[in-house]
Amino acid sequence: MLRVQRVLLNSRPGSNGEPVPSNFRVEEATVQPDLKEGQVLIRTLFLSVDPYMRCRMNDDTGVEYLAPWRLSEVIDGGGVGVVESSRYEALSAGDTVTSLNWHWQTHDIMDGKLLQKVDPKLVDGHVSHFLGAVGMPGLTALFGVRKKGHVTRGANQTMVVSGAAGACGSIAGQIGRLDGCSRVVGICGSDEKCRALVEDLGFSAAINYRQEEVATALKGSCPNGVDVYFDNVGGSISDAVIAQMNNGGHVILCGQISQYNKDVPYPPPLCHETMETLRSKNITRERFMVLNYMEKHEAGIVQLSQWVIDGKIKVLETVLNGIDNMGVAFCSMMKGGNIGKQIVKISD
Repeated sequence: MLRVQRVLLNSRPGSNGEPVPSNFRVEEATVQPDLKEGQVLIRTLFLSVDPYMRCRMNDDTGVEYLAPWRLSEVIDGGGVGVVESSRYEALSAGDTVTSLNWHWQTHDIMDGKLLQKVDPKLVDGHVSHFLGAVGMPGLTALFGVRKKGHVTRGANQTMVVSGAAGACGSIAGQIGRLDGCSRVVGICGSDEKCRALVEDLGFSAAINYRQEEVATALKGSCPNGVDVYFDNVGGSISDAVIAQMNNGGHVILCGQISQYNKDVPYPPPLCHETMETLRSKNITRERFMVLNYMEKHEAGIVQLSQWVIDGKIKVLETVLNGIDNMGVAFCSMMKGGNIGKQIVKISD
């Protein structure tokens, strides 16, 4: 028998509650390492925490494609690890694998069909990148900009990204710059994040919404208005950005993290004034889901990894150590405590 540590959902914060680390519980268990045909024993290297998970903490996620976590059951999400033994013909011991169905535990037995083999050389050995810049957040940024942003090289466009220092926003802004935006402005929650966006990631400017009045700061940072808005947060910040968008602009509706602790439908309703701005200026604002582009994921990962290897995209990560810190990492991420992708290192 193999002893493991795992994380269970201990309690729900409630549909209008703020999550706390005590919503999660760590326990020890045993795994029977005898594999059935098609199964794989994996050792976890890194686990991901992501904003969408807040919805899974409720009895009802509010969306049909996302199931709620069940009380006193092991939590799952994005993970990357190493195959220790396999009875699945496509995977062998030593392979690096990733999945969106990865249980929060130190070892696990999984159906091999749920695992995707990845090549550490794609990320120069930094396999945690498969949970961020070269994983689902990076793909979300890539397809969001490419499919909903309508960036045109040479058109002198200005892009604004909210939640710009997060896993997705930090990549989206860099892709906007690579694809031809003349200005890329990030909105985030600290001076340290603003510095990282401008000095490390090449954003044109950054706004600390905790210290500055966003509408006023946008006028200075976006003198020609806003053409593309990559929206990760919703709420009053998005109202301020949309108010300064140009005719025929595009909102990439990626996330609404400011609203995730509230009992509202997704996407949350907009105020009348913002709705009128969208209508009168013919601004597109369509819900975006990366899962709608599954057939493009493989090519997207190749593109993202090439940018990372070439240094055209810089990757920022915030790492906590140990499975007992999963709840702490999740709650910190929900409050903006991370710069770049928040991950938890489980083993070497």
